[in-house]
Formats: sequence, C-alpha cells, structure tokens
Amino acid sequence: MSGPILVFDSGIGGLSILDEIRQVLPNKDYCYLFDNARLPYGELEEEILIDGCRALITTMVKRLEASLVVIACNTASTLVLPELRGALNIPVVGVVPAIKPAAAVSKKRHIGVLATPGTIRRPYTHELIEKFGGNCKVELYGSSELVLLSERKAAGYQISRVEMDHILKPVKLSGIDTLVLGCTHFPMLKAEIKDYLGKDVLLLDSAKAVAARVTSLCQSADEVRVRDSMEVAVIEQGKKEMTALYTAKEIEGGLKNTLAKIGFSKIERVQPD
Repeated sequence: MSGPILVFDSGIGGLSILDEIRQVLPNKDYCYLFDNARLPYGELEEEILIDGCRALITTMVKRLEASLVVIACNTASTLVLPELRGALNIPVVGVVPAIKPAAAVSKKRHIGVLATPGTIRRPYTHELIEKFGGNCKVELYGSSELVLLSERKAAGYQISRVEMDHILKPVKLSGIDTLVLGCTHFPMLKAEIKDYLGKDVLLLDSAKAVAARVTSLCQSADEVRVRDSMEVAVIEQGKKEMTALYTAKEIEGGLKNTLAKIGFSKIERVQPD
C-alpha cells in the first residue's frame, strides 16, 4: 500500500483512532479529513449524511490516491460503510461500539453505551447489543453536547465539572460498572468523564481494535512482524508528517495549534469536486 491512509470523521474525534493506528504503524503517511461543516453528525438525516459522506470521501480518495480509508466515526460507520465499499476499490474500515468487550468484563453485568443520538437509535447498535450484550442490562445514553464539548477542548477551552454533570448525571446514577464510549469524540474527554464518574466505572472504546484491523490490512515485511504471542512489533523509523483537511469555512486558531502540536504540518480547507 503506497498511498496515504485516509482517516475520516465529522470532527476531531477520529484523532483518538488515528493516534492508536500511528502507534503501531508509524511509518505510514496519513491524511485526516474532518467534515466539520456538517458537525454534529448525530443530528443529520440519514440520507443527507450518507450522500454527503460518499461524495466527500470518494472525491478525496481519488485526489489523494489513498490506499485505505478508516471511517473513525461511529455514527457514519453505522450507515455509510456499504455505500463506500461499493464505490471504492480499496479497503474501508469502520468503527464498532465496544459492546462485546464491555459485556465480557462487566462484573455487575450492567453496562452503558454513551454515543450520539444517531448511533443510539440505529438498528445496527441494537443488533450488537442483542448479539453480544444479551447477558447484561444495557443502558443507552445519547448526547450531541459531548461532541461539541470535545471540539471545544481541542480548541483550547476548559471543560467544567458543571457541564459534565449536566450531561452525565443519569450515567452516574445508573449503577453501571462499564461504559462504552460509542463516539470517537468521547475519548477526547476521557479524563473529564473518568473524573466525574469515578474509579468504579471502566471506560472502553474501539480505538485499539480499529488499529489492529488496519495493521492486519497493511502488514508487510519491512513494517511489522507478528510474534508468537500475536503482539505486533513495530520497526521504529520515526513518525511521518501528516495532513489535516477540513470542510468548514474556517477553524479556530486554538484547534490549528492543537493539530500542529499533534504533528500535522499541513492544515487546509477542502471541498468535493
């Protein structure tokens, strides 16, 4: 795979996925594409979301000559993967809420799924719960506000405990011992969520699983080797430069600074052809 890996999200949430992928594949070229002009995705009509994602991603895959696409967005993954896989001739990897591992580790057999309203109501999510969480009581919590708070944090703003209380109080009172972060934005607020919910609630997300899947698709002799223990070992050669592309008219200076600190050397606006 010679072209860059294209990682896509509605906003900065997919950076949590990109970080995990870079840790195991540091020698790849990456392009991070975020459709912040239509943020938050959880509020969009399904047809609008599907059509917009397909047009934007297929255009950018062609323009960048990407070798693989990661849909680092739970809301989009529940809807657009079949469309993209039919339109592209390269691998497309999606994000699945970590319901299976949550059900496996919960001691109380009582878990929560925190995601966008769109992800919470999708049949796909309920199918995952039925398939993997049948022996657990599963609480569902939908929030678009946390998406916007994640974006604010990335732009340099402080997130208060009062804001966490407004959104997460039902989660705290529920008695769950394991919470699935079912939106890639939410790990950006993991410290704040953990501080509010306390040490007795385990937080799980899908970043490592996605990174493992991408690694399996990108394996080659000069990049990784798989040990007998199935642990992936990386031949360190330094992390490559990255490009960030956004669709809004402008982004805040604080967000540009954050992206630059992460390692993005090129940050610019794009539009589909």
